[in-house]
Amino acid sequence: MSKQHLEDCVRSSLETYFRDLGGTEPNGMHDMLVRAVERPLLQFVMHQADNNQSKAAQWLGLNRNTLRKKLVEHELL
Repeated sequence: MSKQHLEDCVRSSLETYFRDLGGTEPNGMHDMLVRAVERPLLQFVMHQADNNQSKAAQWLGLNRNTLRKKLVEHELL
């Protein structure tokens, strides 16, 4: 999947989100979107890395401690 394809998927989802709001103004979108994307990203990468946190952190471009903190935040540990 190209970066452009991923961006198009996000844009399409945002269009649906705004349509579903039916004119109601959104609130806290940034946090909502980051959390909605981050949890499945962490789950998928950890699975692909055979739950090796060092490897997953490297793939994600994160410090291992930062990855561990995020895993705890998302209740994945």
